[in-house]
Order: sequence, then C-alpha cells, then structure tokens
Amino acid sequence: MSRIVRGALIQAKLCISGDSPVAKIKEAMTGKTVAMLDQAAEKGAQVACLQELFNGPYFCCEQNAKWYELTESVPDGPTIKLMQEVAKKHEMVLVVPVYEEDLPGVYYNTAAVIDADGSYLGKFRKIHIPQCAPGFWEKFYFRPGNLGYPVFDTRIGKVGVYICYDRHFPDGARCLGLNGAEIVFNPSATVAGLSEYLWRIEQPAHAVANQYFVGAINRPGTEEPWKMGEFYGQSYFCDPRGQFMAEASRDQDEIVIADMDFDMIREVRNTWQFFRDRRPETYGAIVEP
Repeated sequence: MSRIVRGALIQAKLCISGDSPVAKIKEAMTGKTVAMLDQAAEKGAQVACLQELFNGPYFCCEQNAKWYELTESVPDGPTIKLMQEVAKKHEMVLVVPVYEEDLPGVYYNTAAVIDADGSYLGKFRKIHIPQCAPGFWEKFYFRPGNLGYPVFDTRIGKVGVYICYDRHFPDGARCLGLNGAEIVFNPSATVAGLSEYLWRIEQPAHAVANQYFVGAINRPGTEEPWKMGEFYGQSYFCDPRGQFMAEASRDQDEIVIADMDFDMIREVRNTWQFFRDRRPETYGAIVEP
C-alpha cells in the first residue's frame, strides 16, 4: 500500500519594506505566512516548510545590529509557540526557520520542527555559514550550527532539514540520509546570478545520491531598501530519482503542493544500492582538516 504524503512549500514575498521597525516586519510576515498555511491546509497539506528566516527580510545583505531584535528563543519564543498552535489546528507537520537566540549575543540560523499534534520535536541549526560580498554577511549574525544532522520522526515520516548555503555541501546531505530522512527540506534565500543554475542541479543530485524526497524553498521578489538582487523563487519538490514533481513561479507568492509516495524510497534504493555499496573506510580525506 502506498504511503502518500501531501507536502507544501510556502514561498512568500516580503510584504513590508525592510527599513520598517523590526517588530512591525515580524508581525506582518508572520501574519501573512499563517494565512498561507491556512490555505495549504485547505489544499490538504500534511507537512509544510517555510522559507529561510521566514518572519523577516533577508537582512544579511547588510551588517546592522538592529536585526538582533528579530531573535527569539527556540522553542520558548512567541513564534514557535504560535506555530505549534497552527500545526495542531491543521494537524500539519511544520518546519519553521527563524533567527534563534541561544544566549544573549549567541545567535543561530535555525529551523524548528513541529509535529502534527503541535508538539515541538527539535531543531536544526544551519551548519555552513557564508561570508561573501556582495550581500551575504552571515558570519556577522550567526554562529555555525552545533547540533549535527538530526532527523525527526513525525506523523508523516522522517524529516530532515538543511538550510540554504548548506545545500552546496553533499556531506551533510548524505548524513541526513544515513540518519534515516525520507524527506529533506532546504529553506533558502538566494538571488539570481552566480548560483542560480545550481538551484536545479544540487538538490535533485542530493535526492538521487541519498534516495529521499527534497523540498527546496526560495523566497521571491526584490526586497527594499537594499535591492541586492532578485530572489528568484522557483521552490520545488523532487523525488528520489531527482525528478521535479511541482515547482513555483519566479516572482510570486505561491504554495507548492505535491503528493509524495514514500514507498518509492524503498523501490529506488532496491534498484540503486548506494547505501549498501558505500566504502566509508576509504573516505578519510573528507574529514581531514
């Protein structure tokens, strides 16, 4: 019998200028996203993932300490508490990327995972932190993640998370597969230019190499006042064969819906025995400093 899971990706434009007060931006983006989750629930979604730093702009295009105001505790902050209520209301598993405060002055780029009964299951902290011009000053804001590559046992199946720049590193994607992930979500904020062609290559490649589903989310539009570039959207699902299942437009708010048959994972792994044929004893160079 097939294990069909209906997934949703929430792709949302910034609905208020980034030079507005931080609290006002957070309130506006949170409200917009909750409304889109309501729509996803009406479409029958059983699991949904939001975009990277969903309740704010991509503020890393500047170095400004005012954005520390966006941080909150995970899971005890108000955003995760609200999303627990939303998850319970809709009986929907949620992946919620936020700016986390661990201690005063110690901040992470984090995604909380909430089960369909509203229970908090844990979090992933972005492992690889870029610092490159123009406009990706992430080391100013985030410590590198220190929680490894957890996989969360949810009502719909085993969920892993990788965040934005992490997708350029196949090693962690493999760890998520070895840890049992059936679907890996990659919430992102990435702009047109150098890496756009990789958007449609890397994550299907992870899906093929590890034989799991991938949900890749990117925000759309150009964000004021920085105009650092176009966030090109194109959020998508792909299956364990790397085939695209559903894809969003480039520049619009959109809810991407796909029905995934998790039984396909066993079928594909029985054909391509990559996990069986691994030779980890030969891979020492990967972990050499």
